[in-house]
Amino acid sequence: MNTIKVTLFEDNNALREAMFFVINGTPGFKCIQAFADANNVIEQISIEVPDVILMDIDMPGMTGIEATAIIRKHQINIPILIQTVFEADEKVFQAICAGANGYVLKQTSPARLLECLKECVEGGSPMTPLIASKVLKLFREKNNWPAKSEAVDLSSREKEVLLYLTEGLSYKMISDKCSISYETVHSHIKKIYKKLHVNSVSEAVSKAIKQGLV
Repeated sequence: MNTIKVTLFEDNNALREAMFFVINGTPGFKCIQAFADANNVIEQISIEVPDVILMDIDMPGMTGIEATAIIRKHQINIPILIQTVFEADEKVFQAICAGANGYVLKQTSPARLLECLKECVEGGSPMTPLIASKVLKLFREKNNWPAKSEAVDLSSREKEVLLYLTEGLSYKMISDKCSISYETVHSHIKKIYKKLHVNSVSEAVSKAIKQGLV
């Protein structure tokens, strides 16, 4: 696989430097830029286009949620992984609705963080199980639409994979749970997206709840 280029937004200088060295010290990863704020986010990510953005949720000036929304408003589809010290329900919901691909805590180990970045690049939406359960709960509370009679022909395996996605399991964890390869999990998720006409796990979860699939 080609080297994954990461752009980092983090206002804590010591943490930003540490993360910069961790990313650059790991084979297969390169931190191409590291910023203390996202006040000019479109110009910042245009200097050298990354494969994935690691975005702090709380920064001076523009927040990570606001920066994510602006990136999506410009129809830029670079995966964005939100990093935070908080597990506040509303912030989780706002970040996902703004267009974030994943949401992890700052106490996540460096190895797991890098795995999450890789999952984002591969089309996944990594979240801790606790965060995923909050997202699922919030979608159920906020999205009280009547179920529509749209036919969605998911196989039993695809339904199983979709359920595990809503629980926040990583591709590797789903692979272990289902006793199938990582590549097979990725293939199932691509099929789920196609059948549900979505492009992310958050969209898949929302639609699955509307249709009563999980």
